[in-house]
Amino acid sequence: MVTPLPEVEEAVDKFGHTSFRVRDKPFVILGEQSDKPSLSVKSDRHTQRYLIAHTAFVKTPYIGQHGWVTLDEVGVVDWEHVEQLVRDGYLLAAPRTLARRVEP
Repeated sequence: MVTPLPEVEEAVDKFGHTSFRVRDKPFVILGEQSDKPSLSVKSDRHTQRYLIAHTAFVKTPYIGQHGWVTLDEVGVVDWEHVEQLVRDGYLLAAPRTLARRVEP
């Protein structure tokens, strides 16, 4: 069962990317990279290193130094894994009061 993420809002940034935010802090960005759709997720640097080394993610241009990763896969995607990464990104961006409502 998917746990709802409190106070998530969808917004379009000044570059035309759709982002999902919690209290104006983005944790998912949808856009285009090389004329293909892209999905970027906020992560910590440890998770970022693992994802880049072992999965189909790459460091996100311009914001990768902050832990962001972008899905670099055209084929089969493990959407349950992506769902967990989105949840983790939310927990990194959300204030502690909201994060406690989602954490196990």
